Amino acid sequence: MEKDLKFSERITLNPKVCNGRPTIRNRRFTVAQMLELLAAGMTVDEILDDYPYIEREDIFACLWYASRIADAQSVLPLAS
Repeated sequence: MEKDLKFSERITLNPKVCNGRPTIRNRRFTVAQMLELLAAGMTVDEILDDYPYIEREDIFACLWYASRIADAQSVLPLAS
């Protein structure tokens, strides 16, 4: 539970930043962008090297956030 609180503080929703999409610490780096990097095969260390303002905990917070979305009661089907 304590870890959830720490992760939730790293993921921000601000209508003035990236049109209100979930971002990392109110920066113009969305959770979706992070998930795309990971899905493309980048390692955590590669991401940290390429984006020095990103912290290791930010990456895990994005995964935490995605797990909460995936576990939602209702989800929209993916477009085919």
